[in-house]
Amino acid sequence: MAVNTFNPIRNIVETMNLTPHPDKEMIKLSIGDPTIFGNLPLPEVCNSSLIDGIEKQKHNGYGPSVGHEKPREAIAAHVSTPTSKVEAKDVVLASGCSGALDLCISCLADSGDNILVPRPGFSLYQTLAESLGIEVRHYDLLPERSWEIDISHMESLIDERTRAVITCNPSNPCGSVYSKQHLTRLLDMLERHMVPVIADEIYEHFVFSGQTYYPLASLSQNVPILSCGGLTKRYLVPGWRLGWIVINDRNGAFADVRGGLIKLSQRLVGPNTLVQAAVPDILTKTPEDFYQSTLAYIENNAKMFYSHLSKVPGLKPVMPQGAMYMMVGVDMKHFPNFKSDVDFTERLVSEQSVFCLPASCFEYPNYFRIVLTVPTEKVNEASVRITEFCKDHYCEKNGVDANHNLTNGVKGRNGVNGHNGIEEINGK
Repeated sequence: MAVNTFNPIRNIVETMNLTPHPDKEMIKLSIGDPTIFGNLPLPEVCNSSLIDGIEKQKHNGYGPSVGHEKPREAIAAHVSTPTSKVEAKDVVLASGCSGALDLCISCLADSGDNILVPRPGFSLYQTLAESLGIEVRHYDLLPERSWEIDISHMESLIDERTRAVITCNPSNPCGSVYSKQHLTRLLDMLERHMVPVIADEIYEHFVFSGQTYYPLASLSQNVPILSCGGLTKRYLVPGWRLGWIVINDRNGAFADVRGGLIKLSQRLVGPNTLVQAAVPDILTKTPEDFYQSTLAYIENNAKMFYSHLSKVPGLKPVMPQGAMYMMVGVDMKHFPNFKSDVDFTERLVSEQSVFCLPASCFEYPNYFRIVLTVPTEKVNEASVRITEFCKDHYCEKNGVDANHNLTNGVKGRNGVNGHNGIEEINGK
């Protein structure tokens, strides 16, 4: 299992030469951790509830492997909708949403089976599955449709050994938020093929103005869904490592899966009990204006980045609808000095001290991802530096580089180069 464990982000980033320009302060737009800059305060109830638990000294021991009853009741109430009601017995707690995803993948598929994951998508899905010998098949997202799922492509990947589809809505790395109509089409197709879903919903309700978040389970009576969430993003406490699985199963299709999740939870004897004790207050007492101010801040940053980068020749940002990320396309034929998006972002660090994550990390070359949680003044400064960098290297005519495999590849749907050369970039 250890030999088979491979993290594309770590593999790429740890082999990059990230030496900032000595005269420019480093601006990190690469890590999806909203606490790094200290500009987004967490809700006061998070602090007070945790401190209260410490002072009472009633939450220092082991808990049930699936988590204590009260936090599971609170989570069930938090995620239930009129069409998808769940109870505490339907909730399994985990060490962060990553831990929840690990339990779901481990429970649903065996070595030799396959699961379907988005491209571009969070690389941990692939890391967890392939470590267990599970085949990963990537279904495409469509940048020209705000990163909607290519449902026809997804359907073409399904066979008799497909055990689950993983969805991410709102999306990391794309910042997409799927419409009710789009999700309903997806569920209709999966119902025909009798394929269940692992729904990564860690960014639930994390949507910008004019958008609506629909929990996947609220839209289907027949497709069994394991919904994964947590405190990490909405409450800005990623280090607290409290995640959950919600078992949405109207018709008993997940009877064995339910038992399997309980058994697998016993391997680690449950997540942090102090944080568990704080969950009910956090979910019920966080004021609405906290969410609104956080979202407004991040959406404003997104609009600023989009306004700046849309004007830069050779770049094509895709305006996000939620979460905390933006994907930016790079028309590599106009940047012949660089052989890949990895090379492009590496040089952006050395020349401008701006670090963006190359989208090869997400199986989607010729893009980079920027994080939107940075202080607003850094948005302006980073935009100026990226603009200057592109101006220095942009060539109006198509560049020719014999070593640049991607420029000779098949064009993607949005005119940016396609996926040819991805194996070489990732060192596979």
